[in-house]
Amino acid sequence: MSKNKKTFFIKINSNPYRAKEGQTVLDVALKNKIFITRLCYHPDTVIQGSCRLCLVEIKGKKGLFTACNTQVEPDMDILTDSEAISRAKKTNLELIFTEHCEECNDCIYRYGCTIKKFAKDYDVKINKFPDRKKDHPVHDFGPALQFDAKKCVDCGICVDICKKVGACFLEYEKVGDFYEVVPSSKPDKDCIYCGQCITHCPVGAFEGVGEFEAIEEPLRQKDAGKTVVFQFAPSIRSTIGEEFDMPHGSIVTGRLIGAIKQLGIEHVFDVSVGADVTTIEEAKELIERLGDKKATLPMFTSCCPGWVKFLEFYHPEFIPHLTSVRSPQIIMGGLIKTYWAKEKGIDPKDIIVISIMPCVAKKYEIERPENMIGDIKPVDHVLTTREFAQLLKKNKIDLKNVKAVNPDPFLGVPTGAGVIYGASGGVMESALRTAYKMITGKKLPQLELEQVRGIEGFKKTEIDINGTKLKVGVINGAANAKIILDELKENPRAYDYVEMMACFGGCIGGGGQPVPVNDEIRKKRAQGLYNVDTRNNIRMADESVFVKNLYKEFLADHDNVHKVCHTKFSKKDKEVYPKNYKK
Repeated sequence: MSKNKKTFFIKINSNPYRAKEGQTVLDVALKNKIFITRLCYHPDTVIQGSCRLCLVEIKGKKGLFTACNTQVEPDMDILTDSEAISRAKKTNLELIFTEHCEECNDCIYRYGCTIKKFAKDYDVKINKFPDRKKDHPVHDFGPALQFDAKKCVDCGICVDICKKVGACFLEYEKVGDFYEVVPSSKPDKDCIYCGQCITHCPVGAFEGVGEFEAIEEPLRQKDAGKTVVFQFAPSIRSTIGEEFDMPHGSIVTGRLIGAIKQLGIEHVFDVSVGADVTTIEEAKELIERLGDKKATLPMFTSCCPGWVKFLEFYHPEFIPHLTSVRSPQIIMGGLIKTYWAKEKGIDPKDIIVISIMPCVAKKYEIERPENMIGDIKPVDHVLTTREFAQLLKKNKIDLKNVKAVNPDPFLGVPTGAGVIYGASGGVMESALRTAYKMITGKKLPQLELEQVRGIEGFKKTEIDINGTKLKVGVINGAANAKIILDELKENPRAYDYVEMMACFGGCIGGGGQPVPVNDEIRKKRAQGLYNVDTRNNIRMADESVFVKNLYKEFLADHDNVHKVCHTKFSKKDKEVYPKNYKK
């Protein structure tokens, strides 16, 4: 077929629209902002065609057709609403509700449920038929997320997105007379806790562990005489506004701090400061590896716990490539419970650190014993962006109306390099800015490394450092990591430095972020972070006054650097089995 696809006109509801060969009816409708009811469609996944809610009529053809997988043809005349269409949609919705047990107060779509809206639009009695899945189990996926099979409508989106991520952990299996979504019991398949199933499931069958039920529990530690500290990830500033009807990519850093303080929390810190420390340590390790002919290259980033779990389980032979540097969340928590605790004269065991994170895998990360500092756990609790938004709503705090507050000056203000960690390519860009200066004594001629930016799943380029070409790769979506891993098996020196993120677009597309999400939303979230970097007076981690003082006062001690900033990794066996599965 020619690459230049033919264009022609079709009619939708009697109006002409330009269409292109290969497009579906839904493609054309969406492009022209024509609403068609749908549930199992998501632009990140392959067409499912299972919910049968996007029904249309086509003049001259008998029956009803699903808009999501019906390709357009010249002069096609389409109707999106009729008595027959409404009747069929109502029946299909009633059948969908037989598979979905409603727990509306405990759902990520509590304030924006698609199927409840459709039920109202088509006058559907959601309890017309008995719930077929009322006895189905809730599957626990480690300390990170849960899958409530009672809510699942078996649309298949989660199975496809899990495959696209690269885990292939969710699959279809025959259960009685039906094929249903189940977690795999196969020994070579395991969950990597990325949470993309959560952000893509249209009916809230997946959620983070403790999501909504336990959001206020950490705050009660304050009443027990503990010093409760909040810290928030770089990406949160450009995403949480969506939960309060603010435009995608809105930067709300000061309001976020103000909202946390309205909860009665005195100490609030920005994990982007921890990212600056991660940058320094990662740049140093990269330079050391580049200068040692026996060192393992390429060096892989390790701040994404979903990616780390993927490598430890699926490709443990590559574990030596991971940098030993801890993630910004763990470094910041460690600094709070060591450096800050000493300065404030507080026993670290009396400090409770609560992180607001874009990712349910961060719930898993804080439980890793490798991240302990002696008998101290750097971070005690993780709330996702969604959970924290729910906490604010429960306390009647509207982020839009919160007065901005400056961050606590003691642990410093982050550089632009720390903030961009939330976007795919940001970790590498931050580290290369500093590594380049450490090697050459000069700043990069252009701080914005456009070659590693963007939401594409796989980017690669070369960076010239004093005449030496540094070969780098940037991956988001663990399935894309397999491209580089396979390439390295053939050519071990194909790259020098590789950034890996499990979620699409990096942390701005994490499994704990607001829903819905798609590529356009991810782009706006990332751009918000880059705008913060551009406007920042200090854009390199090594130029932060706080970071400089930290290395003079605390991290000058090698033992402190090792225990706060570095960790180790190891091969992982399968951790997640279906409920009641006998090993």
